Amino acid sequence: MPAEPQLAPLLRKLRSITRLSARDEDAILRLPAHPRVFTAGQDLVSEGDRSTQCWLVLKGWVQRYKLLSGGRRQISAFHVAGDMADLPSFHLPVMDHGLGAVTTVTAASIPHEALRDLLERHPQLNAPFWRDTLVDAAIFREWVANVGRRPAYQRLAHLFCELYLKQAAVGLAHDHRCPMPMTQVDLADATGLTSVHINRTLRDLRRDRLIDLRSRMLVIHDWTRLVEAAEFDPTYLQLDGRLAA
Repeated sequence: MPAEPQLAPLLRKLRSITRLSARDEDAILRLPAHPRVFTAGQDLVSEGDRSTQCWLVLKGWVQRYKLLSGGRRQISAFHVAGDMADLPSFHLPVMDHGLGAVTTVTAASIPHEALRDLLERHPQLNAPFWRDTLVDAAIFREWVANVGRRPAYQRLAHLFCELYLKQAAVGLAHDHRCPMPMTQVDLADATGLTSVHINRTLRDLRRDRLIDLRSRMLVIHDWTRLVEAAEFDPTYLQLDGRLAA
């Protein structure tokens, strides 16, 4: 069996939110990409850095975060394989946040200059990359609502629904099971809760037979009830309707 093209995860991600022609896909696969391995806890890029490339996650999990005084941290996104985690740096090169590896991560750097050349030679590809940026913004708005207004039980259920569908869209989740490698501290920093509150909320979700979370794997026992508990509407993810069902 021939080896999968290095940028195949990017194609899977873009296919989940838009349509690409064979010519478009071939042009994307020709982008120069330089893979690098990061260990858990290591930054791909830090706040204040001036970026000359975008990082595409090929394997593992990346978090977008802000550090506050006293070491406090707010996570504002989790990225999985296929996500170009810092696409806005193409136009806003000075980073106003950090990208850190949650797990061991393989990521490919794509030079801004190469991406600019691609979009000049294939202007029809501006739309898919712009759409990806808009979906990322929609996810951010949903996270603001999650942290600001939803109670803890609904907040965590909503996050699990989103991360399951994001992974299902690129072939990383099946049969209501998916990787979920974050610690309780990570989940707390993503939801604006304490780790003690996360522990208690996970216990409640397990008690109600909605999910189980162990050995870095999320098992959803009742998708319909989890969606109802979260008041989850997947429209903001802009996925194929079959994935959002």
